[in-house]
Amino acid sequence: MVTILDTRPRHPEKANKPDTPALKKPDWIRVRLPASSPQFTETRAILRQHGLNTVCEEAGCPNIAECWAGRHATMMIMGDTCTRACAFCNVKTGLPGALDAAEPENVAQAVAKLGLDHIVITSVDRDDLPDGGGGHFAATIRAIHALTPKTTVEVLTPDFLRKDGALETVVEAAPDIYNHNLETVPSLYLKIRPGARYFHSLRLLQRVKELARPMFTKSGIMVGFGETRDEVLQLMDDLRSADVDFLTIGQYLQPTRKHAEVKEFVTPETFKEYERIAYAKGFLMVSASPLTRSSYHAGDDFARLRAARLAQQGRVQ
Repeated sequence: MVTILDTRPRHPEKANKPDTPALKKPDWIRVRLPASSPQFTETRAILRQHGLNTVCEEAGCPNIAECWAGRHATMMIMGDTCTRACAFCNVKTGLPGALDAAEPENVAQAVAKLGLDHIVITSVDRDDLPDGGGGHFAATIRAIHALTPKTTVEVLTPDFLRKDGALETVVEAAPDIYNHNLETVPSLYLKIRPGARYFHSLRLLQRVKELARPMFTKSGIMVGFGETRDEVLQLMDDLRSADVDFLTIGQYLQPTRKHAEVKEFVTPETFKEYERIAYAKGFLMVSASPLTRSSYHAGDDFARLRAARLAQQGRVQ
């Protein structure tokens, strides 16, 4: 069984914070590790060979065993140290090192060796860089396109707050999906995501559509912070007003006792209701469950959507 809470000294900036309460996890949250597989070991070896970080490890994702056994991993570029300290996140905070100029090519090589049809590329926040890392994202996308042109690329970027031109640089590199997570409802931003601005993030997603109308856009949130049902439904409306195509909703799981507390474990029935409502509001693809994460089954979901669209086009013709 995967343990979400840990005691690793990853967050010295939180050392003096009082411990937050930890709710007992319900049965539907518990994850059982599959038997060790050669695929899991091989995935890890390829990532280590190319010196790559993954959000699977750094963020303590509960789905890592399943995904790596299926040879899927979400690459986290630009280092393992974030310039922000969001209350929910397990990625360490501090002053990041210099960018690795070889990283885009290393990511592309790993994608090729893993034989991925779809790859999700995310990053830490790099507020220290003039372009917030937009150029590094673009270089990584281009490297993957050059080496494995049939691989679809999904980027999950920071908000590029006060980084003029960064978004345009990433969009110009032509990822298949542009993802930026709102993470939570606006009333909780000051507590949960203090370095970000809700309406800036919303505007970023809207701007993607203005720059490249055919590009799919995606966003995700966590629930269990204390948000209300009405706030979640309003957030859905906000995303649809920005013409966002895909939505993910998952349960927030407290990484350590120094992070924001879980106020509620949302039931699977509520997740199903959120999924039904989101589809009714016009999202093209919705994934909502306790263990849903932005990149969980992202490739399979996108492949199904594309197949359905091709079938629909065939019927029209």
